[in-house]
Amino acid sequence: MIELDAGPDLAVRLADLSPDVVFNALHGRWGEDGCVQGLLEWMRLPYTHSGVLASAVAMDKERSKQVYRDVGLPVVDSLLASKAEVVASHLLPPPYVVKPYNEGSSVGVYLVMEGANQPPQLSDEMPETVMVETYAPGRELTTTVLGDRALTVTDIITEGWYDYDAKYKAGGSRHVVPAEIPQEIFDACLNYALRAHKALGCRGLSRTDFRWDESRGLEGLVLLETNTQPGMTPTSLAPEQAQACGMSFGALCRWMVEDASCDR
Repeated sequence: MIELDAGPDLAVRLADLSPDVVFNALHGRWGEDGCVQGLLEWMRLPYTHSGVLASAVAMDKERSKQVYRDVGLPVVDSLLASKAEVVASHLLPPPYVVKPYNEGSSVGVYLVMEGANQPPQLSDEMPETVMVETYAPGRELTTTVLGDRALTVTDIITEGWYDYDAKYKAGGSRHVVPAEIPQEIFDACLNYALRAHKALGCRGLSRTDFRWDESRGLEGLVLLETNTQPGMTPTSLAPEQAQACGMSFGALCRWMVEDASCDR
């Protein structure tokens, strides 16, 4: 195995290495949005995870929501707006969320809670177009899909918002797996995650995130997004779910390598 940090010379370095398989462990724009996948297709290098189209659509939060709606999966209301519009006035009644529409790892998420007098003041790093989304209260649940199988459900418990630090720093969150929730909600998460995976055209490994307002029962379960390249760190959710289902980290990586291909 050769570890390669992606940069502007990625194509040259891949050509020099001529790997049998590329294990794509990148996140966010470029690595997860179809760009690297397109390069690998062009070079005819087999790779893991989803292909160009599924990666691009899943990364675009508004377009992926439309796919969810088309197949009857529950989502909250949202819209795309410019930064100038967002900072000028409330575009949705608080509480709502403002976030990039094509980023990962909860980067650049603003919560505007009920009673807020002013709209959020966005940082210069935020893109010119952002998503404004009705806030979904409740518990944070997630389900991993491996191939054609939804694995289990994790209940993610944090002190506050499940942000970047909660995801990647040790002790940032506590994971209850399998989640201790009603069977109806557990089964719905499995069903919805697999349907989202298939509707987006995902391949290999994906993970779909939910919010569940337990006061509303099944009506309170909504999809947030599908991650086509879930984290693979010691605190990551997908390897933890695989482990809970009897698949070691090594076995999971081996499955993904053996599943790799072009034309995904």
